[in-house]
Amino acid sequence: MTDFEMAMQELEALSNERMKKSYISNGAQEPLFGAATGKMKPIAKKIKGNQLIAEQLYATGNYDAMYLAGMIADTTSMTESDFERWIDAAYFYMLSDHVVSVTLAETDFAQAVADKWIASGEELRMSAGWSCYCWLLGNRKDEEFSTSKLAGMLEQVEKTIHDSPDRTKSSMNNFVYTVAISYVPLHERAVETAKAIGPVEINREKKKTSILLASENIQKALDRGQLGFKRKHVRC
Repeated sequence: MTDFEMAMQELEALSNERMKKSYISNGAQEPLFGAATGKMKPIAKKIKGNQLIAEQLYATGNYDAMYLAGMIADTTSMTESDFERWIDAAYFYMLSDHVVSVTLAETDFAQAVADKWIASGEELRMSAGWSCYCWLLGNRKDEEFSTSKLAGMLEQVEKTIHDSPDRTKSSMNNFVYTVAISYVPLHERAVETAKAIGPVEINREKKKTSILLASENIQKALDRGQLGFKRKHVRC
């Protein structure tokens, strides 16, 4: 049995009906097993960095396998066209924002690709682009970013968020929050942007409309003493 077949078998052994229903309610489609992501870690440990298996897993179209692919991918060997291929196959936000953009955030060309996706006009690409910046800002040193560029992006969010597609709105809102907490040079500007934006309405299929309020979440994070928060690793 190949390592790929073994990984698929081990994923299937983690099948969980409740998790499966939860993923489907968020937009996942068959095929999927409903494996809890935390339980994938032992499988990932054995095959981490094996890009061939990562590609095989991602190509299955199985949500759990695609998630595992992101966990084990060798980002040093991935190219921009690989990420274009991955985003093309990312059919809902849990793939675009929590698999593709997270993996992209570990590359040297992350900002260039994210910029392209933000400008694409396609909901999930834009969402992944804004999300990628959130992962980057929460991990990399402030000096790795251009303050004027990020300030321009805050302005763009303020002007366009309410007219953007729902998933993109969510990631843009998260971007404002992340700049306020994780990028200290623009903390005040991001707080002002959050106030200017106000409540952001997200309509989700078969679910109640949700209201996002960046300013409230920023305040909660400040109360917890999280200003300047950076995480050690982007991927789990």
